[in-house]
Amino acid sequence: MLQCTAFTELPEMGARVALMGLEDEPGEATEAPELDEFLLCELGEHEEGVEHAAQLPSVSASGGRDLWMFWSESDGRRKFRFKELLPCPAVIHRLSVKDGEACVLYDRHPAAHSWDVTDPLADLMAERIREDVRRDREGGGASS
Repeated sequence: MLQCTAFTELPEMGARVALMGLEDEPGEATEAPELDEFLLCELGEHEEGVEHAAQLPSVSASGGRDLWMFWSESDGRRKFRFKELLPCPAVIHRLSVKDGEACVLYDRHPAAHSWDVTDPLADLMAERIREDVRRDREGGGASS
């Protein structure tokens, strides 16, 4: 399944307020994380009525929860909300029962798990980087 292509500008003040509401670990003060200016929905393609979702980086997750921003558009207006959610408990075991890949979305998310969501642009960029590295390695040992 392809990744949703919706993106939005991050309402920085709302995000900072939500991040300030996260509880620090006992005895530790956390620094405010660096925030991106725009966020891309991390869900797989979904129906129009489903909110878009992106995880915000946080230095400390309180109680194992992650901070997510949800947004939707109606009547030409974008509405935002922030919520701390537990991570999805799903794990897929491909080659080994011991080693698995955890879903990086939130618990009870709609649509597919993260391992079933593909981002063609990220895949293309990764392939280009691999090609550049391969060319550098092959050409690096040659004398001119």
